Amino acid sequence: MAAFMRLAILLGALLISSVTSTNYPPRNQTHELLGAISEMQRANYFTFVTLINIASLDQTIQTNVTFLMPNDRMLSRTVMPRGTVFDFLLRHSIPSPLLFDYLEHIPTGSIIPSSLPDYMLKISNNGRRNFSLNNVKIISPNICTEGSSFRCHGIDGVLSPTVVMPENTSTSSSPSPSCSNYSSPPVAVANSPAPLLTSPPPMTPVGELNPTPPATAPSPTQPNARPQKSGSSAPLLSYGGILKFLVTCVMMLIVGSI
Repeated sequence: MAAFMRLAILLGALLISSVTSTNYPPRNQTHELLGAISEMQRANYFTFVTLINIASLDQTIQTNVTFLMPNDRMLSRTVMPRGTVFDFLLRHSIPSPLLFDYLEHIPTGSIIPSSLPDYMLKISNNGRRNFSLNNVKIISPNICTEGSSFRCHGIDGVLSPTVVMPENTSTSSSPSPSCSNYSSPPVAVANSPAPLLTSPPPMTPVGELNPTPPATAPSPTQPNARPQKSGSSAPLLSYGGILKFLVTCVMMLIVGSI
């Protein structure tokens, strides 16, 4: 709970300082800036001081900021197009004078604004010796401490103009394996018709069974019909012979009695 309260107070200070950053008279602003520049020079950040001097020719350097300063070696490797010096300084500053003692209370995952509109700084707080903003570590904290309007900390890299989102690379790489996974089922489908083509040969026995019923069907019916005709005619002939015999006997008896 205390950490959230500190974060709320810090964000409030950032908003208030961003609104009131231009309220200082030019005289006080120049005095505060010159004091911060002398401290940067004593810490051998000469190239960053040169960028401040170049930007101050056309723009007014705001007070109540915290500078994040790459060292001379890092800046010597940086290609800076013409007219982008002031945006570079805005990107490497926070609109509030914050000592490292305040920064180290910001929890990991917090996002704070920079002086450049729409450019945010994501905090990674793993202790005093491993504190990063957008994956750039603070290596020399609290270089500027004399005045009240400027604070500055040395960092071990240059903040990228566009923040690289690792989710985009994962999403771009994820479709490729998914496509390969979807391409494998057609191979299985192509293999499945093969057994279907081999199945028709076993159907030949079914064709052989079809001719047998007609052969067996007529065979029982014909023999059954013939015995019935022969059986029915045989008793009819025997009954007729007996009847004829009886009639003959009766006639003979009649003739004998006459």
